[in-house]
Amino acid sequence: MVVDMGARVLIVEDDELIASSLARALGAQGYETSAVTTVADAEGALAEHPPDLVLLDLGLPDGDGASIARRVARDHAEVPVIVLTARSEEADIVLGLEAGAVDYVVKPFRLAELSARIASHLRWRRALTSGVADDDVIRLGDLVVDRPARRVSLHGNDVALRPKEFDLLERLALDAGAVVSREQLIDDVWDENWWGSTKTLDVHVNSIRRKLGEGAGEPSRITTIRGVGYRLEHERREP
Repeated sequence: MVVDMGARVLIVEDDELIASSLARALGAQGYETSAVTTVADAEGALAEHPPDLVLLDLGLPDGDGASIARRVARDHAEVPVIVLTARSEEADIVLGLEAGAVDYVVKPFRLAELSARIASHLRWRRALTSGVADDDVIRLGDLVVDRPARRVSLHGNDVALRPKEFDLLERLALDAGAVVSREQLIDDVWDENWWGSTKTLDVHVNSIRRKLGEGAGEPSRITTIRGVGYRLEHERREP
């Protein structure tokens, strides 16, 4: 595993033992770590010195950890958030992902697994901010995916996508009209060594649909091929 030496990791965790253990372990791997235990301290840390990645506990004593994920998504869209939660219920996991997190780990977790996910998301962040871009602009009817600018427009209006949502839509657009398997999407958009649940993929697809103005149960530009993957249509399907 290649570590992004010196990358700043902010740990937001109200269990001081877990927070200090994580800080020591990640520090030993070459990361620059800081740990806070409340929403207020997390907001202060984000304002003072934005990190390269956030490890976020959802259950904090002075508020909802999801508010931190939303703030990072709004103010530091290139910074990945990994949710650390003891709550394995699907609703809580979805809440974190919809708030802006790109991944989640359910406690208790193995340090090796968490380290691999941190390294994966930091590689993605480095690629995102490196300025490397293709010249392609993909036009699918009134949907336009501008790859160099990392912008999506629909009917001439910008669609505000989070970085992973853009990456996912871009990947589907590159093979518009063809089915892309779940495994291929995970490999290309997240990482070929991804250890997480593919629920992350489904949540991101549903978020893209909503941002394209598609309500639950309505025809969608992104067709689900059950048991296989997803297909981005050239045009939105009619009822």
